[in-house]
Amino acid sequence: MKVLKRQSNSHYCIICGMENEAGVKAPFYEMEDNSVVSIFKYQFLHQSYPERTHGGLISSMLDEIIGRAIWVYEPDTWGVTISLNVRYRKPVPYEAELMAIGKIVKNSAKAFVGEGVIKDMNGNILATAEATYFKMPLESIASITHEDVNVLIPNDRKEIDIL
Repeated sequence: MKVLKRQSNSHYCIICGMENEAGVKAPFYEMEDNSVVSIFKYQFLHQSYPERTHGGLISSMLDEIIGRAIWVYEPDTWGVTISLNVRYRKPVPYEAELMAIGKIVKNSAKAFVGEGVIKDMNGNILATAEATYFKMPLESIASITHEDVNVLIPNDRKEIDIL
């Protein structure tokens, strides 16, 4: 599937922060089917039990991928999570390439709902989520601007095989 654009990363977010030493540093891509995709790896320091990623980081990625999906339709809208319902279906490994996919399933003037999934590179579903967000401008969330949180990185992928 064709990549339409790469979304910006932030400086210190635990999932996308490029300057967060403990972060996942995940890239995010807007796809031709209006979904958002990330190809990423959790690291050894993201573990809970040996060989398993901590559930909090799994839910954080799902929250991030779904929350970013609104930017496909409304690039200046930020979402504040109202609810996040996660299903952990299989152990999520660290130090292995994974894929997250998020999409919007309902969008209104004040809120949006989305779905997300984390898969391994064989297409096995590891975790799923549905989340609801309240729409807010960034300036209402924090006393910063888009330039303070956005780290622009050139698009490094033209296509991604969706599993």
